[in-house]
Amino acid sequence: MNRRLFIAFLMLFAMGAKAQQKVIHLYDGPAPGTENWNYNEKEYTNSVLHSTLAYNISQPTLTVYPADPAIATGTGVIVCPGGGFYILSMTSEGTDVAHWLNQKGITVFILKYRVGQSVTDDPGKELGENMRKSDFADKIKPIIPFSIADGHAAVKYVRAHAAEYGISPSRIGIIGFSAGGTVAASSAFNYNADDRPDFVAPIYAYMPPALQGSLVANEPPMFLAAATDDQLGLAAHSIDLYSKWLVSKHITEIHIYAKGGHGFGMRKQDIPADNWIDRFGDWLGQQGFLKPIDPKVVAHLDQMEKNNKYAGYLLRKDWPNLKRYESQNAQVAPPLKGEKRVVFMGNSITDGWKYVDSSFFYGRPYYDRGISGQTTGQMLLRFREDVINLKPAIVVILAGINDIAENNGPSKLEDVFGNIVSMAELARASHIKVVLSSVMPAFSFPWRPTIDPKPGVTALNAMIKDYCDKNDIVYLDYFTAMADERRGLPKSLSGDGVHPTLAGYKVMEPLAEKAIDEAMKRKK
Repeated sequence: MNRRLFIAFLMLFAMGAKAQQKVIHLYDGPAPGTENWNYNEKEYTNSVLHSTLAYNISQPTLTVYPADPAIATGTGVIVCPGGGFYILSMTSEGTDVAHWLNQKGITVFILKYRVGQSVTDDPGKELGENMRKSDFADKIKPIIPFSIADGHAAVKYVRAHAAEYGISPSRIGIIGFSAGGTVAASSAFNYNADDRPDFVAPIYAYMPPALQGSLVANEPPMFLAAATDDQLGLAAHSIDLYSKWLVSKHITEIHIYAKGGHGFGMRKQDIPADNWIDRFGDWLGQQGFLKPIDPKVVAHLDQMEKNNKYAGYLLRKDWPNLKRYESQNAQVAPPLKGEKRVVFMGNSITDGWKYVDSSFFYGRPYYDRGISGQTTGQMLLRFREDVINLKPAIVVILAGINDIAENNGPSKLEDVFGNIVSMAELARASHIKVVLSSVMPAFSFPWRPTIDPKPGVTALNAMIKDYCDKNDIVYLDYFTAMADERRGLPKSLSGDGVHPTLAGYKVMEPLAEKAIDEAMKRKK
């Protein structure tokens, strides 16, 4: 093969490889808020930086770099290149990162977020000149919110289409560099259940206090890296974020290198900063994101997505799921004289009880009103229909674990506790005696591996017990009887570490019976 043919072959191969990358438009139609931005995206190769620069981006996109199925972990990462909100450094902060993550079995989505318009054909030089001007901060200020919005939209898109790309909806992270670090770090603030990343990695990010929000109950784990000799002085921003996460007891790790400058990305300078990506890989491994998820889970992701969409439809039509027990409730006759009717109100742990050990309920005036996945807010809304209207003598309430798992988004423990108290007060006002159960032990959540449930479970149980002690209410302590040395459910009592097996319910049943007997003896 002569030299010309060889070069032509390489060009065709490169074009084919590029064509294989799927490009997704982040919005249907013009991007919200910038409908009048009509400039067209361009690319420019910077010979000094040896990098391709993208600029004039008014329509944000995601470019997919799928992991090899043979090594796929089920983790997805959104990569946000940097460039002062005017350009995107697509090589050392984009494709090079994507290829490295692909080798770890991670599917990558490179985000081209909205940036300001460049007026020359040398955007790198133009940016450098603008950054030396005193009004540069004022120029980028109105652009930043749109870039941040694109980061949130990217997480939301990837989570909604997780099954399509063979990744888990609870393993979606975002990494960004410099201005892209602003996009990544901002996704850890002001999020909801749809666009909350499962981990974030701002690298030499621009993130002044003015761009930071307040922390809520459970921010995503954060990895940070920067260099002391950063020409823009941004190492302090990374340290500030780290300190904020550290004080709030959120998972975090930081690497500050003596040398590296600003924008080191994947460039090799033969200094320790070159190895930041390896430390990021180590951190991902420690957090469990490099361990392949069960192939059976991957195989069923498509069905899970369909189920979630259907569940979402049901929630929009009937958020507390009042229809679930509507027909059964209609068939429940008024209690007989002297009948010690008991209603068990709860989530999947209660819901599954009657299926795993139906003998516990058979022949007794016990009514199971658990609904899988529910939070305390949903239970409170259906409490009248599923408890009070059945006129029980006692209600046994087991709730809170799904709030800690953020099934319906982040929530404060005080609000979760408040919902439980409200159910108890409604019951007592209706002359129903109350048994409040401890939250069950859980070491981790299979469906939300980035959340550590143990601190929340411990704190919420302390609140519930204190309330019971002060208000003459029976406290049903499942936790002490069932927790192992990790403060989780042992394998001998649970298959997944959250839901009891038959052996687990056999531990719970005599405890529940004892609590019911004790409540019967109470005056109120």
